[in-house]
Formats: sequence, structure tokens, C-alpha cells
Amino acid sequence: MPSRSEEPRRDATGSRRGSSRGASDRGVPPRAAGERGGEPGIGGISDARAYTPRGRTIREGATPAAGRAEQRRTPRSNRSQDPFRPALQVLDGGRAAAVRGGGRQGGPARRDGGTGRATVVRTVTARTPRGEAAEPPRRRVGGRDQDRAASRRPARKPPRPPRLADPVRRLRLGTALVMAMFVAIGIRLVVLQAVDTPAYADGGVADRLRTVQLPAPRGAIYDRDGAALAHSVEARYVYADPTRVEDIETTARTLSPLLGIPASDLAEKMQPRKRINGVDSRFEYLARGVDIDRAREIMALDLAGIYTQRDERREVPGGDLAANLIGFTSLDMAGLEGLEARYDDLLHGEDGERTFEIGLGAPIPGGYSRTTPAKPGSSMVLTIDRDLQFMTQRILSEQAKAAQASTAAAVVLDARTGEVLAQASEPTYNAARPQASEPTDREDAATSFVVDPGSVHKAITFGAALQEGVITPDTSFPVSNAIRKGDTWFPDTHFANGRRMSVAGMMAYSSNVGTIQIADKLGPERLIDYQRRFGLGKPTGVGMPGEAGGRLLPLSEWSDSSRGSVPIGHSVDATPLQMAAAYAAIANDGTYIQPHLVKETIDPQGNRTPAEAPATHSVLSPENAKALRTIMEAVTTVENATGLAAAVPGYRVAGKTGTGWRLVDGKKQPGDVASFIGMAPAENPRYVIAVFVHSPSGGGGKVAAPAFRDIMTFTLRHFKVPPSSEPPPKFTVFP
Repeated sequence: MPSRSEEPRRDATGSRRGSSRGASDRGVPPRAAGERGGEPGIGGISDARAYTPRGRTIREGATPAAGRAEQRRTPRSNRSQDPFRPALQVLDGGRAAAVRGGGRQGGPARRDGGTGRATVVRTVTARTPRGEAAEPPRRRVGGRDQDRAASRRPARKPPRPPRLADPVRRLRLGTALVMAMFVAIGIRLVVLQAVDTPAYADGGVADRLRTVQLPAPRGAIYDRDGAALAHSVEARYVYADPTRVEDIETTARTLSPLLGIPASDLAEKMQPRKRINGVDSRFEYLARGVDIDRAREIMALDLAGIYTQRDERREVPGGDLAANLIGFTSLDMAGLEGLEARYDDLLHGEDGERTFEIGLGAPIPGGYSRTTPAKPGSSMVLTIDRDLQFMTQRILSEQAKAAQASTAAAVVLDARTGEVLAQASEPTYNAARPQASEPTDREDAATSFVVDPGSVHKAITFGAALQEGVITPDTSFPVSNAIRKGDTWFPDTHFANGRRMSVAGMMAYSSNVGTIQIADKLGPERLIDYQRRFGLGKPTGVGMPGEAGGRLLPLSEWSDSSRGSVPIGHSVDATPLQMAAAYAAIANDGTYIQPHLVKETIDPQGNRTPAEAPATHSVLSPENAKALRTIMEAVTTVENATGLAAAVPGYRVAGKTGTGWRLVDGKKQPGDVASFIGMAPAENPRYVIAVFVHSPSGGGGKVAAPAFRDIMTFTLRHFKVPPSSEPPPKFTVFP
């Protein structure tokens, strides 16, 4: 759009439209109108339209030429002035006009006190009244051309072209900025690579890390000769990633014959499921303890989502051999019962682990890897003899079946050391497959079978009486057929009919009346004291978990009938092992030795550490112990004695039969507990064997004595004990 011309618009006569009337119209002399260099007055809106950028109208020029010169001024020349101030002054009627300080016309000027801006004061010529002639404009001397030349401003020099920036400086500045940027980037890279590398590298490692457990091999359990009773072998476990299994039914049917697990059970384990935290499960056991060769067959099938990993399997070569002693472990190799549970901390060891980076399903070569080696568990060497254990279990099982027994136990002790050479229980189970057994089958009867020992307790009463001097080996006195204590009668099994009977005869015929009479002379206090000395009333500490301690009747609870029942082995609770240990004290010249099952331990480096020495204490003097053993020989030698079935050909045997009761929660159970405890050779005992059988009926002489004989015979031959060089003494029952 073309710019508006700065020339004022004129009418047909050539005069400017909208110009103000002359000064004569308003009665103002021409001189007054031109006091400021001949500027015409300002009188109308047309003058505002004819406003030039210099801030005044065309009439403000001294001459027309000067006015035209003013009109040719470009707007650029006065852009710094306020363009609206003259127009406002025109509209104001000229009452107030600003005077430019030091104006071009030399007119008076004043400064605004507030802003310090110089303002031009203009005088507006009064209008000429109507009907009067206007005064013609005064012409200057020199003519129009001279005035025009005088009023024309000198020509401006053409503006200089803008000075271009120096390209060299610009290039240098750009280069410096680029170099500074690269230096900053380089420093940052050095910091990232050298200083912050671990932090940034570790930020993503967690998503790539995998941890694999390295099971610690569980220690083995050996017999006294180093034969393995239980040990661990390397195996594999098979597991499924449910998120990767493609065809669950087909996969389950394929694995079922290889793992021996129903396909329905395998399919259930492979079903997708979520963990407690809402994350999809990616690990489900399918089978544990799988043979390595079988695991290779499974992996050769290349089934999607099926994997194998290193595992451990507990093997018990003997099956049920010493199973009630050894116990068993869980699939995670944690001891659950028996010695496996009792010494789990020793056998288990410490598992290791391997943590490594994985990518695309395989370890990243050179990636993060850390391995904590597993620490194998220590092994145990028991005092058990494997061959003797096998024969003891077999003999006991046969005798239990013959007697229709519900529970039976047999213990073989080394009389000189207190070592348990064999400890059998009936019923038993296969420790290699414990899941198929009943809990009662897994109990160790020797330490948990609490009974009223019956007549086998009489040896303790006789020993206490000998030690206290109440009787001697030659003592004899009349024995009636029954004796009353309180409101209870205690009859004899072999009636003496009031005849004098020797202490050996009383032992041979298991006289209740004679034993009660001896206990009367001994007194309850001393009898209880010797019961404790012989190890009754508390666990032996043999090392089996859950061992029963039995119970002795406190003196405060004794009644008149207790004076008759306690001496003959009733109102007393004991286990087969406790009674065997008491007899071992008699065989060991009166010194009690704590029975124990652990001989030594072997650490992973192969160093052997003997087990802690068993506790010992004296119960009887060697002389009284020997005298008691001699008295007890009458049980297996005297005619019609109760223990003739326990005699071992070629060896002198000392022992005692018993018939007691089984107690469960303090209540007597139906049936009888037949027992026999003996030692051989009697002149110098090496081994003590105790046999207890809970059967519907039958005494110790008929049920337990035959089993004792067979076990003792094998034991003496197995350890190559020479036969007795002298025959047993002759005993007189009724002197």
C-alpha cells in the first residue's frame, strides 16, 4: 500500500482545505501572528491532517516555499518526537502550546518541570471576522525562489550501509564455542567412564542377574568301621517354567513315565500361577533327586519350559538298617527324625551360591559373576556295628512276630566303654522311603518305650543292699509265699513255703517276697538314692532326639503298698536303654558309664575329632559288683530258674528276667512287657544286652530270653570273645 502523501490536500482554487482563517479574521495583527518566525496560527482539524512529522502544520512555515520544504521532510527525520502532541494542541484550540527548547525559529521555549522535556509554545492567529478582507500574505524580499532556497534544509548525506560483522571474529567465536562444547562433553564422558561407571553399570545389572544355589553336600553317617549307613549322592531336580511350557498335557504325558509321577500331578504343577506378590511363577518343582542319566534323557527331549539343575539325594544303603536310629531328611536335605535331625547342624553344612549375568537365556561371557563356594557338612562315625545291628534287628523281628508283639526293643552295649553297638526297634521302616511308613514305625523303642521294668529292677535292689551291707552273698532267710503291704498282697511265682532261701535262690526264682523283705531292711530313702545312681529317672543323653527320661516315685508319694511294688520294679518308669545302662554298671565293676552313639566326627578336610568322653560315676564297689554278677548267674544255671533260655553254650551268663507293664500317658496298657537283661562272659563281662517285648502275654523267660541268647551268641562270636575258661558256680537255693 503506497504511503500517504505528506502534501496537504488543496481545493479548486489551490488553497489548502480545512486551513484556519487568517489572523486578520480574528483581529490579530500580522506581526502578532508571526512573532515566532512567521508561523501561522493553528485553527482547524485540517491542519492536523496536514501535520508533518516535524510536529507543525504547513502554515507554520514562514513562507509557502518554506512550507513546502517542511512538507518534504520524511517521517524518518522526526520519529523521536511525539506525533500526537500537535494534533492535541490543535484540538485544544491553541490555549496551550509547547515551545521547543532552542527551536529552529528561535521562539521562546520552556521546560516541563516534571519531565524536564522542552515544549514549544505556539501562538494561534485569531480568525478574521466574516465580511472583512483578509490581509494578504507578506512577501519576503528576494522573491519566491530565494525564500524556497533559504528555507530548504541542507541535503542529508545518504545513509551509510550497515557495517558487516567481521567473519574472522565470528569464525573464531564459533570455533571457541564448539571447542568448549566438546571439552564439556569429553569431561562428562570421562566422569561417566571413570567415576560414575559402577553406579550406571549396576543400575541395569539387577535385571540381568541370576542366582543359582550351590547345595552343600551333606555329611555322611558311618558305622564304627567306616561303612556308610547314610550318605548323599549328586542328582538332579526337574522343574518347569509355566510361562514357557507350550503344551501342558503333552509335556506331562511325556514326563510321567520318566519321573514315575502321574501325568495329572505334573500337569497341575505346570499350570500358570502367580506368586503372593502378583508376579507370574517361573519355577515349579516337578521331581527331586532324579538320577543324572534320567535327567539327561529328559533334557534330550528338548521340551519347552522344562529344565534340570544340580540336586542332592540322600541314600540309605541298608534300607531299614538302623533306620529308627538314623532317621531321614527332607528333599531339601534337612534332618527330620533320628540322628539326622539331632545332628542336623553338624551334617548340613552351608550352601553356596553363584550369581551371574544372563542374556538371551545364557550367561554373558565376561559379565558379572560371583561364586560363594559351598561348605560341605561334617560326617559322623557311630559306635554302631553294621553287622551286629543287622543280626539284632533280624532276631528281634523274628521273636516279635512269634510272640505277636506290638513293640519290641533290643540294645547291645559295650560294658567297658558305654558304646551302643546295636540298637534295634520293632516295628521299623525303610529310611530310604520314609513317606510310606507310619509315625509309630519310625520311633526308636529303646529310648521312647517307657515301661514298668518289673523284675529286672530287682538287680538294683540287691545291688543297693549289698553296697549298704544289708545282705551278703551268703545271706539267707525264710521266705513266705506272699507278703502284704498296705492293702495289697504280693505273691511269689515260686512258692518257698516259708523255707529259708539264699539270695541267689531268690534271684534265680525272682522272689517278690524275698526282694521286698530286703528292701524293708534297706529303706525307701536309700533305695531311691540307688535308683538315681543307676541312671533311672532322667534321660541317658545317648544322643537320640525325644528320649524319654522315665520317672521315679518320689518318697512323698509313697504309700504302704509302694513299699512292696517299687522294690520289684513297679511304680517305676524306665526305658530299655536306661535299664541296659544300669546293668552295664554292674558289668563294669560298679562304674556307671553314660551310653553314647557317636564315636567321632570328620570335618570336610578329613580331620577326625573324637566324641566327648561319656560321663561316669561309681555306683557299687568292684567287690560288690562282682558278687552281684555271681548271684545273677543263678538265673541261667539253677534248675527251674526263670532265665534258663538265656544261657549261651560255652559262656557264663549273668542276667535277670522281668515281666512288667507298658505305660502310655501314665496308664497301663493291655498285655505284658517281657524282658531279659544279661551280660557275658559273667566272670569278665564284655557286652550287655537288653531285650524288651510287649506282647499279649508271656514272661521274660519265654519271650525275651531266647532273643537275648541268639543276639549274645552272635555278638560274642562276631567280636571273637573266647569262651569262659571256668564253669559257673553251684548255687544252693534252700540252704
